[in-house]
Amino acid sequence: MLKILAIVAACLGVFVVAVLVYAATEPDTFQVKRSVTIKAPPDKIYPLINDYRQWTAWSPYENKDPQMKRTYSGATSGKGATYAWEGNSNVGGGNMTIADATPPSKVMIKLNMVKPISARNDVAFTLVPQGASTTVTWDMQGQVPYFAKIIHVFFDMDKMVGSDFEAGLANLKTVAEK
Repeated sequence: MLKILAIVAACLGVFVVAVLVYAATEPDTFQVKRSVTIKAPPDKIYPLINDYRQWTAWSPYENKDPQMKRTYSGATSGKGATYAWEGNSNVGGGNMTIADATPPSKVMIKLNMVKPISARNDVAFTLVPQGASTTVTWDMQGQVPYFAKIIHVFFDMDKMVGSDFEAGLANLKTVAEK
């Protein structure tokens, strides 16, 4: 019996070491990026992104916690506008500040997650006219500390966050095409 426990412990130890070594080889940065084409001009779409109060109409995180507490501060929209939230385990807590806004083509956001895990990421929304339509790209980039690399061994951030971006862009398309 002791021999079996020793073998199980050794196998478990090898597995843990393998995960730690593999995590160390993962990239130090990440990027999640999704795009959609919307049948509307940038001027119609841009205000939906540039004003956090408009996000309730399309953000995929709004439906994950209908009881989420929201706080708006700074400018109403554009550079300096800030949005903070405190929600359930599906949305966590944090804040976003519009760092730069170039109407009607780009909104740059500083995202600060507080929980469940602390993270600071850069988010960009880019709007490119394509005739009568506009291609909207939602892009998030950030650093991946070693602890997060270990988590990424088991959870694919691109799939998890990317599916939220896809849902949000689909909602944005529905709202903007009305």
